[in-house]
Amino acid sequence: MTKNYQTPQYIRPLVICIFRRNGKILVCEGIDTVKNDTFYRPAGGGIKFQEKAEDALRREIKEETGEDIENIKYLDTIENIFTYEGKPGHEIILVYDAEFVDKNMYEKEFINITESADGWYKAYWKSIDEFGKGKLILYPVKLKQLLIELN
Repeated sequence: MTKNYQTPQYIRPLVICIFRRNGKILVCEGIDTVKNDTFYRPAGGGIKFQEKAEDALRREIKEETGEDIENIKYLDTIENIFTYEGKPGHEIILVYDAEFVDKNMYEKEFINITESADGWYKAYWKSIDEFGKGKLILYPVKLKQLLIELN
């Protein structure tokens, strides 16, 4: 979710995590000030050089939420080519499903997400049906179809 990572001709490897609660998924709210769009994306972040993807997932979720995760399951990989804040971006995203160790996380209306570069965000529980034409925006674009296929 950081704003300052896009560099032309750079492909960024990422991990994101799908947390589920009663037919909803946990998504972080972001804003593209150039497009004037509010969008949503699952929590996660970059994979460091020589870091295994699952280790990156554990680290990123711990950094962003302060919480540990368990029952990690790889779902799929999505290539995401996009423009954010007026700059081109290209990501290879490994998508995982997992659960918070602390089950109280599922009782919260929203969860504060820490991003060292950008401060605080909030993550909300949203239904897949809330995303689509004329509705809320979910990134990466192909994630909604993947989640529908998995259900």
